[in-house]
Amino acid sequence: MPPPRPMPGVPDEPDGGPCLVISAPSRISTPSRISAAERITAAERIAAAERITAAKPVHAAEPVSAPQLISAPRVVPASPGSGVLAPGWVAIAGGLVTEVGQGPPPRPPDLELDSGVLVPGFVDLQVNGYFGVELMTAGAAGWALVARRLPETGTTAFLPTFVTAPLAELTASLRAAAAITAALPPAAARVLGVHLEGPFISPVRRGAHNQSWIISPSPAAVQELLAAGSGLVALVTLAPERDGGMAAVERLTAAGVLVSVGHSDATARQVAAAASAGARMVTHLYNAQRPLHHREPGVVGQALADPRLTSGLIADLRHVAAQACAIAFAAAPGRICIVTDAAPCAGMPAGSYLLGGEPIELPGSPALPGSPALPGSPALPGSAALPGSAALPGSAALPGTPALPGGAALPGGAALPGGTEPPVRADGTLAGSALRMDAGVANMVAAGVGLEAAVAAASRVPADLIGRPDLGRIAPAAAADLVWLSDDLRAMATWVRGERVYPAG
Repeated sequence: MPPPRPMPGVPDEPDGGPCLVISAPSRISTPSRISAAERITAAERIAAAERITAAKPVHAAEPVSAPQLISAPRVVPASPGSGVLAPGWVAIAGGLVTEVGQGPPPRPPDLELDSGVLVPGFVDLQVNGYFGVELMTAGAAGWALVARRLPETGTTAFLPTFVTAPLAELTASLRAAAAITAALPPAAARVLGVHLEGPFISPVRRGAHNQSWIISPSPAAVQELLAAGSGLVALVTLAPERDGGMAAVERLTAAGVLVSVGHSDATARQVAAAASAGARMVTHLYNAQRPLHHREPGVVGQALADPRLTSGLIADLRHVAAQACAIAFAAAPGRICIVTDAAPCAGMPAGSYLLGGEPIELPGSPALPGSPALPGSPALPGSAALPGSAALPGSAALPGTPALPGGAALPGGAALPGGTEPPVRADGTLAGSALRMDAGVANMVAAGVGLEAAVAAASRVPADLIGRPDLGRIAPAAAADLVWLSDDLRAMATWVRGERVYPAG
């Protein structure tokens, strides 16, 4: 894995001082425990700290979070082998996690969560847009809107994703993005770079991409995009079987870019060759790629069998059936990361929108709630009320045993949360999704994936893949990007750099 590359506009903070207790609110209730796990040892703390990249000075505009101690009925650190701490606690200072442990906190907490689970902030490697904004064509105001509101869904870091477009438009968008990211507000989700999903893809597996703008990855085209991005290009999805594909994998990898096989008709042998050349990811497993066949495993088969490859998975239960999601997690443990592939219509009412300059239609779906407070919700000390009882749009509670459509029972007997219907092109082709990351985690748990694995797939796995081991986990020296999920795994509060950004204070 290449070393982490600093991105413009997202500096990390240095360690803070010792944690101090400010207040000790009374406990509201005593939730039941779902599992037992040992307190994280001192050796594990040291090992975690050694994995973290050197911190940079705090930008003058960035707040430094006050020390605080948070306790919760359940904490999922998402570090390998850490399990579920029930109950657990987390100490933070200076924007970083300083301690994490199981059992009663070592001193009265500043914030005592009475229900749900505390998890690392989610890292989404594929966000075309959200809240009516297409990031490839938006200006600074649009990017700021998306970055400020994504924490509503539990996402604290993401890759704005540009779909296939004429090369000149992509280079212009990359140049604009380099300036935009440097001025994004700190109280928002971090931008980790840009994901180029095209234009070096296969016309045979183009999905919703415009065929007329697809090109081969010539050395000149690859270099033009890298130069325009000025170090901002973090991930490129391409079809390695195209002329010049393997050379492009090597060139991009040498430049520190994560290469993902996607929108590809490659054979298993060609995917393996791409992995040997440096590719480490597969874009939206099962979708827009050569499928699994017992004599030609294709992209899907090689992705699941090859330990060098980690696969993104659109976990809305519409792009991929629950059973196929469960198969992926079982076949490639620790190598599946949840992505939304969110289109600009995500979080918006049903209607017509644009993606890649072409129209898409979002079927009848309720808009993402825009208000941080809902009636009947518990309050954080000194803050507005937090959502506590309303369900995710189209979602069902986890307990229960309904059958999957067609009569197949869900593994583990959990209820199947209703996914939001994805947007489509005029010909019915799926065009991204309207998924929330917290809903993606809930969907995977309902499909039979364990809570720890589902959370890691939305946090640590993508963070490690993109070369950011300071994100996606609750561990000493990691960034204090946290999400409080309700018992049915809805985002109730989100912290970035130790500051609560959702709901706004």
